[in-house]
Amino acid sequence: MKAFRNFTACLPLALLLFAAAAVAAPKQTPLPRDSAYQLPATLTDQDGKSWDWRSKRGTPQVVAMFYTSCQYVCPLIVDSGKAVERALSADERAKLGILLISMDPARDDPAALMSVARKRKLDASRWSLASPAPDNVRSVAGVLGVRYRQLADGEFNHTSALVLLDRDGRVVARTEQIGSQVDPEFVAEVRRALAR
Repeated sequence: MKAFRNFTACLPLALLLFAAAAVAAPKQTPLPRDSAYQLPATLTDQDGKSWDWRSKRGTPQVVAMFYTSCQYVCPLIVDSGKAVERALSADERAKLGILLISMDPARDDPAALMSVARKRKLDASRWSLASPAPDNVRSVAGVLGVRYRQLADGEFNHTSALVLLDRDGRVVARTEQIGSQVDPEFVAEVRRALAR
């Protein structure tokens, strides 16, 4: 009976602590129904770290799909991301993430991803190069509106696009203008997303 009394005496304190923790914990609002992050996807980046791509929520992202052994179009996709960066102020750049997702996870391991990041001098504080699990590639491509097809020689035919995701992972802009010449309309949308 004494143990029961001690328990009941502690119950109001436990409830008070629980209520305080609930108030202190930030509430995450549900994802919008049209968020790309509704798709659960684990990515492994150039540092060999695996993370849920929903962890990018809260920061607008310029996202593209590529593969590291591509010699033609994919380097231009990287140039496009760099052109967007150059068009922004230092403060704007600091608030934007750039995420390149491989469509060739069988070959694009962390070492291959890191090789591109180093060769192209991509700032790791803003750029993430990552591969999804092989069975997630088609789903990720689908939510980003990227079409691809692997060829017999191991190369890929694919859509070359930059996709802008807002803080909640909604696709708010897209450009298929790639290379070092920036698409001014796309940059304007990036600025709008950063200002929200």
